[in-house]
Amino acid sequence: MSDTITNRNVYVIIPAYNEEKSIAKVILDVPKNLVEQIIVGNNNSKDNTALEAKNAGAIVVDAPISGYGNACLKGIDYLKDKAKADDIIVFMDGDYSDYPEEIVKIIAPIQNNQADLVIGSRALGIKERGAMTLPQEFGNWLATRLIKLFYGVKFTDLGPFRAITWGNLMTINMQDKTYGWTVEMQIKAAKLGLRCVEVPVTYRKRIGVSKVSGTLKGVILAGYKIIWMIFKNL
Repeated sequence: MSDTITNRNVYVIIPAYNEEKSIAKVILDVPKNLVEQIIVGNNNSKDNTALEAKNAGAIVVDAPISGYGNACLKGIDYLKDKAKADDIIVFMDGDYSDYPEEIVKIIAPIQNNQADLVIGSRALGIKERGAMTLPQEFGNWLATRLIKLFYGVKFTDLGPFRAITWGNLMTINMQDKTYGWTVEMQIKAAKLGLRCVEVPVTYRKRIGVSKVSGTLKGVILAGYKIIWMIFKNL
């Protein structure tokens, strides 16, 4: 269904790994009057994530190689012969920590020609107590300050809930296949001089255990990859 304000289509890409308890809730809460299609990148899930997503009305694409970025890239591949340059691509997680109904806030700055990339900032919004771990909070604080120092663009979050035009997404040419996905997009957008805007979003405790912040290994690998990505692109 076309967007009623700008006649641009809105597509949602949701990377998901073992999110059978939450993925349908996410999909069903997406405002269907705003969105053309919901694409779930099924990242080698061992449970019924794919089935639950299909039953809830999403298009499921398989990303058999593990990695958050891999799942997102599969969603992008699916849209390559469908999306137009001015269409809006929304990314969000499949764990129900984001509020899908806030898509309207995420896409508004692009619809109003005020932004090229919009980040849903948990730091500026309302977080349920315990929704983010201390390593997550510190990682966001450190990474966003390094981005400001080296790239001159101020962010407060590396939040997964975000929107970008298809044309700019293609120009950015996303490559990261794992934990560096979100920071890669923000760094490349900054280097290209894209108009980057943050909007406050609401954030709650996820359903299930995080594959990143829920384990020491995940925290260390994600932190290393994010810092490495910041310095790699200098």
